[in-house]
Order: sequence, then structure tokens, then C-alpha cells
Amino acid sequence: MKERIVVVGGYGHVGKLICKELGECYPGKVYAAGRSFDHADRFSRSTGGKIRPMQLNIGEKFDPGVLNNVKLIIMCLDQTNPAFVQSCLQQGIYYVDISANYSFLSQVERLQTEALANRSTAVLSVGLAPGLTNLMALYAKGLMDQTDAIDISIMLGLGDQHGKAAVEWTIDNLDTKYDLIQNGNHIEAASFTEGKATDFGERLGRKKAYRFNFSDQHTLPRTLGVPSVSTRLCFDSAAVTGLLAWFRASGIFRFLKFTPIRNTVVKLFGKLRYGEEIFAVKIDAWGKKNHGDVLVECFVQGKNEAEITAKAAAAVAAAVYRSSFAHGIYHIEQLFELKDILQYNHQSVSFQVRMTTKPFPPLPA
Repeated sequence: MKERIVVVGGYGHVGKLICKELGECYPGKVYAAGRSFDHADRFSRSTGGKIRPMQLNIGEKFDPGVLNNVKLIIMCLDQTNPAFVQSCLQQGIYYVDISANYSFLSQVERLQTEALANRSTAVLSVGLAPGLTNLMALYAKGLMDQTDAIDISIMLGLGDQHGKAAVEWTIDNLDTKYDLIQNGNHIEAASFTEGKATDFGERLGRKKAYRFNFSDQHTLPRTLGVPSVSTRLCFDSAAVTGLLAWFRASGIFRFLKFTPIRNTVVKLFGKLRYGEEIFAVKIDAWGKKNHGDVLVECFVQGKNEAEITAKAAAAVAAAVYRSSFAHGIYHIEQLFELKDILQYNHQSVSFQVRMTTKPFPPLPA
């Protein structure tokens, strides 16, 4: 009988937190997996054996038999090829993914036939962004009769400790162009352009956030049926945010395509500690309620972004592990609600919502 839970990237920054969360509920059944058995074993011993080690390199061919007793895989690593996911689904293994790269997630979506044929369930977009952002958008939509547009704004604290994978993903997306849905049409956008002043709440006030290629804005128009969705990013330091926007406008980011420069920037950004250990997410949703124009604003603030990501992933993983969800490929907002995640984070995050009568500002031509 399958009962193992394997966290791929389980001895990384977020992976460790996920393992520890699940290890409390399922001691001895959770495996921290990665390329280095020594790193996995060292982490295992630090947990007193609640977490077990496993060597698994998803970038190379491996014997599918190593997954014979696995019921659930939690993926904490970025991937470009869906071959490993396909192998999991073909073996009927449940799958949860915390990555934010939509070009990869869209490839996983196309594995629906394998998931259905082998009675497997995969949940994508699990974490803070995407994840909590998707569920906040779903919540805001539920307060209106009609939703016309959703703006998602994310603020990250530079004093927080971010995992290497998260830093690498952010750096790699500083100079990207991407398509998004605006008023039902595809338009081209660029990261760290089109700054917009966003109200993050009473404590944090207004900060200028810039477009960024988070995957939530790609999936929500389809899963929620909203004609316009955009996601923006800023940091708690307005100076650092502004400097990055200036670098983008000046073309300096084009040098990130050179590996030595890119690796140096990743290292420097990972060591940066200039600010607070905080994060904030703001949803602005425009639509109709009782035939009138309304604006729904949802605010979440908390500390330690990695911990929130881990708790969200652990909550989803535990539910998938013990429950019988419909088989297929889903994003988090298609199976879960905001309360399912906030109840695991009620001591570390605050949530507020307000609704006002306000029409949506006209879209740029």
C-alpha cells in the first residue's frame, strides 16, 4: 500500500519547512529527496529520523521503481521538462507543485489524459504567488456578481530570507517579456515596467509596484473567467524597487544573460538584508454588485514568506494525501478556498477585506 510522501528539493530552504510540517503528522513517511544523499541524510538526522533521506535526481534518467511505494510527490524545484511529472502521473502518484514558471506549468496542464487514465491528481500553483494570490482572487470574485478585472500586487521584504531557487527565479525574470490577458485580449508586457501605486494597507501605505511574470495572471483568466488579470511586484525598500525599474529601463538587465554576471547577481541578492522580514499581498478587484460598480480590496500581511509558502504547500499536500479529490490537473483555486490556507497561518498573517463603490478605471488604449 502506497504511503510515502516525497519532497523533491526537500533539504532546500522551503523544502525543509514543508518536510517538518508534514513530518509532525506523518513521522517516518516523509522523505527529503534531492541529488545529494549526504545533504538529505544530514537533514534527516537533524529531525531525529522523523524525515527520511532519499537520493533522487529528476534531471537524469532514474529507475521508476524507486517511486513504487510513493503516494504523493511535492515538487520544490524549478523544471523545464515535464517528463518527471509524466512519470509520476503514469504511476498513479499524486503531485503538488510550488513553482511559479507558467511556461512549465502549461506543459503539465497538457498531461490531463495521463492523470485521468491513471487516477492521479496534480495540484499546481501552490505557495504564496502563485497560491495565496490565486485564492485571494477567488475570494474577491465571490463577493461580486460580475468581475471585470483583478490586479494582484506583491510586496516582499528584503530583510526576509529567501531560498536560492526563489532568488534565481526572480533574477531570471527581471528582463522578460510575456503575454497576458487584458480585456479578453492577449497583450505583451515586460517585467519591471508600468509601475502602479498600490495601497498595501494602513501600516505599509502606498508603494509603487511593477509588472512581473508571476504565473497567476496567466491561469486566473481561464480558471476564474476574469477578462483582465495582472500581477505586480515591489520590495519594502522603495529605493531598491526604483533602482531595479531604472536598471530595466536603461537596458542593464540584458547583461543577465551572461552566466557569470547572472550568478554574481543571484549571490548578491541572496545575501541582501536591507529591510524587514515581511511580505504583503494586495488584491484590487473591480466588478458589479447589485448592478452597481464596486471595488473589492483584499489585504494579507505577514512575516517570513518562505514559511507561508511551506505552510500552504503542506496544507494542500496533507489534504490531497488523505482525501479523495477528483482526478486530473488543477490549479489551487479549482480545489481549495482561501480559508483552507489561512487557517494554517492565522497566527502569522493578517487578512482584511473592504468593498467600496468605485468604477474600474479605463484601460489604456
